[in-house]
Amino acid sequence: MTIKQGDKLPAGTFKTMGAEGPKEISTDDLFKGKKVVLFSVPGAFTPTCSKEHLPSYVKNYDKVKAQGVDTIACMSVNDVFVMGAWGKDQNVGDKVLMLADGSGDYAKKLGLELDLRDKGLGVRGKRFSMIVKDGVVEKLSVDEGKYELTGAEATCSLN
Repeated sequence: MTIKQGDKLPAGTFKTMGAEGPKEISTDDLFKGKKVVLFSVPGAFTPTCSKEHLPSYVKNYDKVKAQGVDTIACMSVNDVFVMGAWGKDQNVGDKVLMLADGSGDYAKKLGLELDLRDKGLGVRGKRFSMIVKDGVVEKLSVDEGKYELTGAEATCSLN
């Protein structure tokens, strides 16, 4: 079943690259008592994700934060080392928290997995964005062929 607006997010964990190496972050740590913009990409270093999607959040960081957002987080079914390297490559700094959903477990819990085995990419997560307040989905957009539906401009109504 796919997560929808008004639903509480399921419990789960991610990996993120810290100063001392990989560390785990729980959904409680990420969402409890906070307003978070979470967006997901099918893969780090992929063309649309690297040229358009992630950069839309970095570029609009100040505008998004001005809406009372505590954290902007990017999730992908990649390992923590890839997500850390991609964050450095994209110069996200402290603007976007790079979350590794290494085995795609969280994407599956959300019902937003994307089967790309026929392309040799395995099972990934769909491109989506959501605004989450205290663990509850306030707004959800799923890419159905246009990344713009899930970029910072559409997610946070910046246009």
